[in-house]
Amino acid sequence: MPEGHTIHRIARDHQKWFAGQNLIVTSPQGRFSDEAAVVSGKKLREVTAHGKHLFYHWNKNLIGHIHLGLYGKFRVHKNPPPEPRGAVRVRMIGLTKGFDLNGPNCCELVTKAAHDKLRLRLGEDPLREDVSRETVWQKMQRSRSAIGSLLLNQSVIAGIGNVYRAEILFLLGIHPQLPANELTRGQFDQLWDLTVQLLQVGVKHNRIITAGFDGAGKVPKGLRAAERLNIYKRSECPRCNAPIKTWSLANRKMYACSVCQTLD
Repeated sequence: MPEGHTIHRIARDHQKWFAGQNLIVTSPQGRFSDEAAVVSGKKLREVTAHGKHLFYHWNKNLIGHIHLGLYGKFRVHKNPPPEPRGAVRVRMIGLTKGFDLNGPNCCELVTKAAHDKLRLRLGEDPLREDVSRETVWQKMQRSRSAIGSLLLNQSVIAGIGNVYRAEILFLLGIHPQLPANELTRGQFDQLWDLTVQLLQVGVKHNRIITAGFDGAGKVPKGLRAAERLNIYKRSECPRCNAPIKTWSLANRKMYACSVCQTLD
């Protein structure tokens, strides 16, 4: 499933390519035909993201909500558009570009009230300007859940997925089973700042990169895929060569160094 950096990158690109235009909206598959007819020809005002959710704002009370889930995928094309490939749920066509959306977990047209209600259920998004780190700190202080579990809880922090949680905890030397309320304020601030930095690097380069970049987020041109991560799907720690332990945590496979990350 795409993590938050991917969704924000899509929102940024779609804002640049389509906002301010009167788009042609169709549903070649047919499952979004009624909704497409409502917004087709209307001006798309803004595209925003919150965690793993995308929002297309047509007017104050007409908002498209998309959650890609495991199988959702966008295909961007130049105009004129090609023949639809597969079951295209939504096709949007702008002045020079368009996109097809296949296989989303959720694709609906909602009111502003429903949009606001959904956002209230979500946790703080480290990539949003209206984020509150204090809200996240207070939630962690009240929870004895393992920090490795809480990082995947989208009602606490929206946008972190399995890769980022493993990499963030490794870089900070925090054991995934540490109860969240045992984090010191200093540890939490380090975790938050690193999360923001890594997600911003992800948006900039349109991929998860947690190793090999400098303090300004600059990534060497020759950085290979295997060099972009530290321990995710690795067998040995890049720091100490100790074995990487794996187990199930929050129904996802957890990775941690048996030496660099301890509960002591």
